[in-house]
Amino acid sequence: MPENTTMRYNLATRTLVAALLLLLPFTGYCQEGRTSYDFLNITPSAHAYTLGGNNISIIEEDITLINNNPALLGPEMDMKWGINYMMYVAGIHFAGTTFGVATSDRGALAAGIQYYGYGSMPLTDETGQVLGNFSPQDIQIQCAYSHDIYEGLRGGAMLKFVYSNYEQYTAMALAVDLGLNYYNAEKEYSLSLVARNLGGQLKRYANVYGNLPWDICFGYSQVINNTPVRISITAHDLWRWKIPYPTTTDNGDGIVTNDKFFEHFFRHLIFGVEYLFNNNFYLGIGYNYKTASDMRTDNRYFLSGFSIGGGIKVKMFSLDVAVASHHVSGTTLMLNLTTSIGDFLNRR
Repeated sequence: MPENTTMRYNLATRTLVAALLLLLPFTGYCQEGRTSYDFLNITPSAHAYTLGGNNISIIEEDITLINNNPALLGPEMDMKWGINYMMYVAGIHFAGTTFGVATSDRGALAAGIQYYGYGSMPLTDETGQVLGNFSPQDIQIQCAYSHDIYEGLRGGAMLKFVYSNYEQYTAMALAVDLGLNYYNAEKEYSLSLVARNLGGQLKRYANVYGNLPWDICFGYSQVINNTPVRISITAHDLWRWKIPYPTTTDNGDGIVTNDKFFEHFFRHLIFGVEYLFNNNFYLGIGYNYKTASDMRTDNRYFLSGFSIGGGIKVKMFSLDVAVASHHVSGTTLMLNLTTSIGDFLNRR
């Protein structure tokens, strides 16, 4: 490698890693209180939702995956367009779209919008009298940029503007995701590091301040040698060891912290396994222990924490579907449809 290239590679790598590490204590400090905008943690990618709801390291030409890690965006996603829809519980629906373009053979841009609608709710006064109905909603507008630092190593950033409207109350926030990804094509493994939702509110709900759900994640994906199986492990909430969870016991605010070592350890981890039949078809399953343990109520059942899904590509279109049933109150369904606008233009 030429000396000047080596110097640029080392400088860029150290700068990005240092930025993530410097943000680590600041992130931990800001998230100690209760957070708002928790919808930012819901992935719009059916592929990621299949693998436990949070995956930052699988390498696919799927434009929706960049919402989990902007470093997964690249020139190979030139003119890629994706739309996503999620049917959540209790009449809640999420939908959005993302579009990407290559800026060079080493860089790419993307933009998108996500809408979160929570259905119609009764509007009451302090005495409980019904005054009407209202429809709370959240909107996220994002733009992302990525650049290949060196062969196999890519960095990316995503800027997100968030608007919330809950009856007469509105709020706005600005957040940034920073990501790194290293992919070894020969050995078929991928490593990712992401700092997510770094930022704060521009406009508060009345005079109440809400923190963003900031996080530090590390991801690993590996295709098992000479098999069509790919495994993934995603570690989240790396800025802290203990992750409190809600409980039905009466302990004041309804939050407890388990002091068992393995309880803390596994609440940080999400596991995913895929069977890659070919480039056009896959099936996958994920397990999120934190989700399962958060559902520790009288109504919890075996499927809590599990998610399944798959994807198929037919000609110029790819369809991904993911299903999860974390609670007896309902099943969630997520759909993605992606295509390449460039393929349509080249056919003319």
